[in-house]
Amino acid sequence: MGISPEAQQFAQFLESVRAKSSTPGLDLAVVRDIVETHHLASTEPEGVTYAEVDASGVPALWCIPEGAGTDKALLHFHFGGSVTASMHSDRKAAGHIAKAAGVRSLVVDFRLAPEHPYPAQLDDAETAYRWLLSQGYEPRNIGSTGHSIGGTLAVMLALRLLAKGEATPGAIVSISPWTDLTITNPTVDKNSEHDKMLSRNTLELFRGAWLQDPAVDFTDPAISIVNADLTGLPPTSVHYGEYETLAGEGAEFGRRLADFEVTSEVHPLPEGQHSFILAAGRVPEVDQAIQQMGQWLRRHLGA
Repeated sequence: MGISPEAQQFAQFLESVRAKSSTPGLDLAVVRDIVETHHLASTEPEGVTYAEVDASGVPALWCIPEGAGTDKALLHFHFGGSVTASMHSDRKAAGHIAKAAGVRSLVVDFRLAPEHPYPAQLDDAETAYRWLLSQGYEPRNIGSTGHSIGGTLAVMLALRLLAKGEATPGAIVSISPWTDLTITNPTVDKNSEHDKMLSRNTLELFRGAWLQDPAVDFTDPAISIVNADLTGLPPTSVHYGEYETLAGEGAEFGRRLADFEVTSEVHPLPEGQHSFILAAGRVPEVDQAIQQMGQWLRRHLGA
């Protein structure tokens, strides 16, 4: 049947941004400025307002849909491989998800590598989660969401809390997650021509910036969540684009969730791009996927 013209335009948009950001000799600050323009692929979600807050020292941004309840919240983590992007580049996409779920979403502006390598991003995620608890939100009423490295952090946060014997968020939506830091899944190369955002080279650059400790083994379950013990993970919905380099990792992580009998769903988006939620409001297939995410969160938060 093929994808919509809007989805084709989104792929072209991603390709144009990648071409600009991969110009040889660019300063990292310039690359980050170019990556911020990804937000242009989304429309402004109607009826959503924004408020910047300090979450115990971590900058964050509330996306507040009209009529949203005050007893539930999402904790959202942006894309960018830990090196680029921000709460601002994710604001609109996160707003669309918040609106679909009928709850407010706190977009976390975690520290970036290489200035702040692992585990700074996960530390910031935990700090923001504890800030939500201090604001009166119960763990079961918090949804952990994100895409790309943010989709990884959404799961890592719950795994860290489980390891400490603490209550996890009530549900997870992990979109286009990077689950295997060995970069050996076959789709990394198989989808190299289809994925208009990521490549093996980009993944290797991100990994080198993020994981600077030479003692870190890329197969470590703390890093590669596809190898983690997922026992006790809250209901988890995984979404990925079939055309992305990380498609195989999304599928494999979905199988692992089933192996550990985690309540889960896996949604591959036909011919979908990496971090496809950036096209929220413009691409019908993306909007349909966001509605699925919203339904999942409505069903499982506070359940």
